[in-house]
Amino acid sequence: MNELPNLDPTFHQPVRTRLAVLLSNGPVSFSKLKATLEITDGNLDAHLRKFSEAGYLHTKSVFDGRYRTDYSLSSSGTKAFATYLRALGRLIGAASQT
Repeated sequence: MNELPNLDPTFHQPVRTRLAVLLSNGPVSFSKLKATLEITDGNLDAHLRKFSEAGYLHTKSVFDGRYRTDYSLSSSGTKAFATYLRALGRLIGAASQT
């Protein structure tokens, strides 16, 4: 049997996988992320912190009549997410061969 790929634990969690998909499509506000993922402020903050600690998160303060913070994957986060998706694809491929 071929060696199974390692999956990046930062992404391999249901909420963080969905969060990474949103973040990979460009800057998204905290309130938009919270509403789309249907999670609490504290829960979202904890997941964003995991991405930040891994160096996968880019934040930008924006003023458009009021302040907000927009989030997106950093370049290293984008590369790591692409690697994660490839590894997940290999894992799924290995499972479909059994």
